[in-house]
Amino acid sequence: MGPGPAVAEIRNAVRDCLCDLEQGDLVLAACSGGADSLALAAALAFVAPRAGLRGGGVTVDHGLQPGSGERAADVAGLLRSLGLDPVRSVAVTVAPARAAAGPEAAARAARYRALDAVASEAGAAAVLLGHTLDDQAETVLLGLARGSGGRSLAGMPARKGPYRRPLLAVRRAATSAACAELGLEPWQDPHNGDFRYTRARVRHQAMPALEAALGPGVAESLARTASQLRADAECLDDLAFAEGGHLRGDCSDPAGLAAGWLLGLPAAIRTRVLRDAAIMAGCPHGALTARHVEQVDALVTGWRGQRWIDLPGGVRARRRDGMVWFTSTQPAGRDSSGRE
Repeated sequence: MGPGPAVAEIRNAVRDCLCDLEQGDLVLAACSGGADSLALAAALAFVAPRAGLRGGGVTVDHGLQPGSGERAADVAGLLRSLGLDPVRSVAVTVAPARAAAGPEAAARAARYRALDAVASEAGAAAVLLGHTLDDQAETVLLGLARGSGGRSLAGMPARKGPYRRPLLAVRRAATSAACAELGLEPWQDPHNGDFRYTRARVRHQAMPALEAALGPGVAESLARTASQLRADAECLDDLAFAEGGHLRGDCSDPAGLAAGWLLGLPAAIRTRVLRDAAIMAGCPHGALTARHVEQVDALVTGWRGQRWIDLPGGVRARRRDGMVWFTSTQPAGRDSSGRE
């Protein structure tokens, strides 16, 4: 008897995601033990050997809940039982959350640092993440609520660097059903139902309210919006990157951008150039908000002799001598977190 429809759907999504890889490449599934990532890992364990690939797994212990170390060990054992090899379990220390970003962002930053390190050490060609269509819809709704602009409304990319999200067209219900069809018992993260966390409120309160008010299909519509906006956002990012390189090439210092040139750019390009310049100066990618970029943009479009704009990560933007400069306020020898 073959797999049920949910298992088949997820296996097909994973197979399609890996079709461009070369024989013998290593693919890692990032797995928390929840239904989404567990179904993903099981699908990789099935698909990889049949596609001539090696399938492995990695789980990250954030250390934020009692017994997290034991649970991470259990997840690693489960990944091995599925046939994945190599399997890594990594413990991380989550930095104190910034007020603007919150604990979710701090945990996410620590997790990606760990995944980056494991992928590099293992020589992985790809790392699979278990985000579903529902996660994408929640991300878009959060972006709308925060007024984060087109970048947030474009949601999560299907691919970025080594990371791939094969389940962005798959509903969360399908991953739970796939686990049931395979006899796998996923872990229920208590944080997912803790209303102190914004995403939990969106998941359990906002999305059901929208479905009740507007009818079914809200999640699909939000995810479709993300897909449509992402193509536009990526095109604008590419144009901004090219323009930014040109501007920096005309400056004596790569940290400075000519205000006159910037003013002549379309706003969608100019703000991206400024954002990229701030990140290159040391501003953490996830901490830089649309409001920060608006304040820096005002140094170009609304110049009234403002002193400077302090940005996350100890980066300062100021206008001087017709240039917008990005400099670090961190003491020499320290990174943006203050560490030596």
